[in-house]
Amino acid sequence: MIKIKYAFALLVLMLTITVSCKKDDSVTPPIPPRDRGEEAIRAQAEIEEFLETHFYNYEEFQADPENFHMKFDTIAGDNALKTPLMEQVDFIEVDDVVDTDVSYKLYYLNVREGEGEVPNFPDYTFNTYEGRLMNLDLFDSSVIPVRFNLVDTPTSPGIIRGLQQAIIKFRGASNIITNPDGTLTFEGYGIGAVFIPSGLAYYQYPTATGGLNAYDQLIFSFELFDSEVADHDEDGIPSYMEDLNGNGYLIDDDTDGDDIPNYLDADDDGDGRLTKFEIEVDGNGNITFPDVDGDGTPDYLDSDS
Repeated sequence: MIKIKYAFALLVLMLTITVSCKKDDSVTPPIPPRDRGEEAIRAQAEIEEFLETHFYNYEEFQADPENFHMKFDTIAGDNALKTPLMEQVDFIEVDDVVDTDVSYKLYYLNVREGEGEVPNFPDYTFNTYEGRLMNLDLFDSSVIPVRFNLVDTPTSPGIIRGLQQAIIKFRGASNIITNPDGTLTFEGYGIGAVFIPSGLAYYQYPTATGGLNAYDQLIFSFELFDSEVADHDEDGIPSYMEDLNGNGYLIDDDTDGDDIPNYLDADDDGDGRLTKFEIEVDGNGNITFPDVDGDGTPDYLDSDS
């Protein structure tokens, strides 16, 4: 069993991803964004070069997984015979949000998948993490578990899409034990890393802190301890179930056309009756969707039910 202890309980801290917009009295025109297709090609080449020439400390994980901390290094000198990351990573295809004709190979490293629950794409997760540039400079980290919101809300910005898409490939801990001294023990949690092209990160808008530049490719290593099913509008329907068209986005599901997507809309069909009063939830949390007029559209999505 794999265990790890922290001196604090899971802290409900939110990782916020923000853009700094400092006023400029000189009114300098904004720099036009690069072509996203061309930038995707450049980003993939940079990431793949890194994966071919670097390794992670897999031997340390094999020797002592309980105290493992991921590190990357160059394949050279004493490390000349190490297995390159390119031979150990998987990838998924992820579309660009701005230009859906552009897609990316999102490479991720599965050190250990984990033994617990898989988070849904709009859930909350609890993670420790490190964020690094491709030169391995550290720009962000937390050794205490923080709560990630995997999608944006007006009051709580979500994490970048590349990190979101990687985290949902892993599982949380199989068991979380509260010890007599107040520490927590996590057993069988997920460990991984992801290599994120700028189009799935900050693109031309780097964060205000951390030394990021426009169009930087990023590396995030992380541990996934736990997840929480999100209901962002508290209407009784988990946010992942509000992805009606099943495309992995929530912003384009807006039944009543009021420019508030369903996952943030307490009255999805705009009939004046709140969604939570048009569904039924039993004592075990199971949801049923009444259709009183029998037209095949559940009441909460049917404005004339």
